[in-house]
Amino acid sequence: MTAAQDRATILRRAVRVAGAASAGFYPLLYGAGLPVAALYALFAPIAMGLLSAVPGSGRQRASTMLRALPPALVLATLGTLLAADTPAAVGGMLLVGFLLAFAAVAGPRPAGIAPGLQLFYILACFPPYAPGTLVERLGGLTAGALLLTACELLLPDPAAPSYRDRLADALVVAARGAVSGGVPPRRLRAVGATLRLADVPPAERPAGAGRTDRAHEQAGRSARRLLDQLATLAEAPPVPADTESATLLDRVADLCTGCARFLRTGSAPPPAGALEEAMRAFQDHRSRAAAQGPDAQPAVDVQRRQSRVLALAESARTVGVAADIALHGRPTEPAFPPEQFWYAGLSTPRLWARRLAGNVTFRSVLFQNALRTALGLAAARAVAGSLDLVHGFWVLLAVLTLGRTTAGATWRAVRLAVVGNAVGALVAGALVIGLGRHTDVYAALLAPVMLMAFALGPLLGLAYAQALFTLVVATAFAQIAPVTWRLSEARMIDVVTGSVIGLVCGLLAWPAGARREVHRAMCGLLRACAPLVPATAQTLLAPSGGSRAAPVTLPGIHRLRLAEAAYAQYRAEPPADREGDRADWHALLIAAHHMLLGAQWLPRFGLRPAPGARDASAARALDASAALEAEADRIASLLVAERTGPAPLTGPDTARAAGPDSDPSAPLSVDLEVWMTSLARQLARIEASLTPAPGTGSPPEWTGGPGPGKPREKGR
Repeated sequence: MTAAQDRATILRRAVRVAGAASAGFYPLLYGAGLPVAALYALFAPIAMGLLSAVPGSGRQRASTMLRALPPALVLATLGTLLAADTPAAVGGMLLVGFLLAFAAVAGPRPAGIAPGLQLFYILACFPPYAPGTLVERLGGLTAGALLLTACELLLPDPAAPSYRDRLADALVVAARGAVSGGVPPRRLRAVGATLRLADVPPAERPAGAGRTDRAHEQAGRSARRLLDQLATLAEAPPVPADTESATLLDRVADLCTGCARFLRTGSAPPPAGALEEAMRAFQDHRSRAAAQGPDAQPAVDVQRRQSRVLALAESARTVGVAADIALHGRPTEPAFPPEQFWYAGLSTPRLWARRLAGNVTFRSVLFQNALRTALGLAAARAVAGSLDLVHGFWVLLAVLTLGRTTAGATWRAVRLAVVGNAVGALVAGALVIGLGRHTDVYAALLAPVMLMAFALGPLLGLAYAQALFTLVVATAFAQIAPVTWRLSEARMIDVVTGSVIGLVCGLLAWPAGARREVHRAMCGLLRACAPLVPATAQTLLAPSGGSRAAPVTLPGIHRLRLAEAAYAQYRAEPPADREGDRADWHALLIAAHHMLLGAQWLPRFGLRPAPGARDASAARALDASAALEAEADRIASLLVAERTGPAPLTGPDTARAAGPDSDPSAPLSVDLEVWMTSLARQLARIEASLTPAPGTGSPPEWTGGPGPGKPREKGR
């Protein structure tokens, strides 16, 4: 989004919020004579439209706000009933604060509306204890929310392309790249980047726990991998003509074209199982060539190309199965392997239960953030209630709006907020002293002051936003009850109190944000996935009568989800809080994906050793797989600063020991070699980003992709 588009979006939001707040506040205060209802009608649009970052187009945001209205009414009721007793209000704040902050596990929309819902409980849970005004409070809240919903529909933001449309567009490009090879590798990778969740508008991200969102996310991830594999294939040195590979690439193109049409229209799905049949036929051809002896086999370079073509065909097959699940809700035929599509047969409640249970751990950054927020808000409510602070809800509002995921970022926000509030308090105090009790002047000022505050605050920064919001508060409260310059003093005291509480919570609860957690999560991810390498090699090299069961990958998948969440927060934190950390986390996530995928598809499509194959080749493959596991474990130790032994031999030569360079090659040995060689290169690159170059004290520069000293890719 360009700067001009950002400014237009901010201005539209300011007009919507100021318009809805004015449309509710003035009639209820001056027409109906209901000051409490007017106050709630004023704050409801601010809470839902300004404090909440609800993503999406106008219709999407309006829908989210309407669905949030019943919970908002419940929270306002609960806060009103608990306001009489400080311990009860603190307990309610602790529970409400945690549940609403933990709603981030449900995706961007629940996470976006949660801060606004927090405000409805905060506003109602402070004295005076006035259950008799509950109907008036709920009426004002409802009026403000409905007016904001109407403004969202009347002045909407433009809708962004859906993730399904992005996926369909990417598959069209993949089809062209598979058939003709005429799409440049850079173009293939650029199209794949459009499916990266960090670059997708939050409202369009498939981040839910249900089958549809999980299937869309898996299809997008597999399509990105397919486009990257096609780019790598196009960059490889030319090899002799290979009819079988060309035929399989045609089938890949057909599936991509059919899936793109299916995603756009919802009808005419590609033939089920057609690509898998083509892959089986491809493997049968390779098996027959291997059985006929070395003279009947193609050159080693051709075999390696065939292995890469088979791997990208598996990525395309995964796209097809995931797209089928996304559009039908369940697979129309059994989805294999079950470990890869583990969610396909589970009910929506069970999937949500898994999502929640998987994040109820101190290793989850979502759980950490929810607990930190809840403790901060509960402490703020206890302090405000114990000290009987005037307008004490501003203490909690300061904790809610100024708290960040790191102590450093919180301190920077607090400094700006305190300066802004000090300036705003001085201006508001002078305004109150100068105007006295001229309510008509305050009424004339409120709407333009709100518009200016909501438009200029986000553009000019936090200090300006706090100063201007102080003016909004002063002009609004001066119309409800007589005020003096002490209102600004009370707001200043409350904001400083809330800032101190937020800082203390930031210092005591995970002050480094995701920085430490991303190290621990990535360490756990490597240690969960690394054993899959020797396990996969052993499965492929087992005797013909042995078991072909794939290694268990679900623990690695769970670790991957936690690591991805930690990495996403880490990338969202200010650069100053990430200074000095040069680890290539994106490369590590790619390596873990590579381990999981190889463990899932190689046992299905890899061939057994040809009759008479030398035991030495299998022994080298097993040795190389064990070396890769040891290298991954050593890198995991580096991530958490554990002591390790001498560095083993790393790099492509380690995995190349499994290759067929010196022996007559079989398709099996090439499949395993290509997979492990790629893994070895990825692990070497990761270690290079962690280990300072000799005599420099910093990691060396690399030219093989994003690394130290170069911009890293965002998100997944």
